[in-house]
Amino acid sequence: MAGVQPPPLRSLDDFLLSSARFAVPDVRDLERWNNRMINNLLYYQTNYFLSTLGVLLIVGYFQPLQLFVGMTVVTVLFLGFVWAAENKASIRRFRRNHPLVTVLTILLASYLFISALGGVAVFLFGIAFPVLMVLAHASMRLRNLKNKLENKLESIGLKRSPMGLLLEALGQEQEAGS
Repeated sequence: MAGVQPPPLRSLDDFLLSSARFAVPDVRDLERWNNRMINNLLYYQTNYFLSTLGVLLIVGYFQPLQLFVGMTVVTVLFLGFVWAAENKASIRRFRRNHPLVTVLTILLASYLFISALGGVAVFLFGIAFPVLMVLAHASMRLRNLKNKLENKLESIGLKRSPMGLLLEALGQEQEAGS
């Protein structure tokens, strides 16, 4: 974790407003869509973190115990998946070849465990909604020159960030910055 630095908060103008350009991704070119998502996740990670934290604080204010249970379940399942991927070559290949299916599987398994515990609404609004919101923005936000430059620095190892470590845990490190 030494040398890990979060990138700066991007302006609202760059993130959502007038200078932001959005387009529906080409679903026929999955590699390009995946590349756009990974690079946007790296570039806007501080904005995504604060947006998700805002939703979590609102939901946590109204349902703190259920949100805690939901976050614990998701964290344990994610860490279990990362551990399994590090110890089983077949899971590691699956993680690398199907990143979206991997995230959706973790969310579905979390949903099933939490539904058994009785916190489905909290899971949907406190955990799944922010993740889907981040993935939708990362999918549709077109990259700019500054975004591409920052991602190149991340990919060659000059900068390390929390999202870079998370993407590495999901088996997407070879894609980052391309």
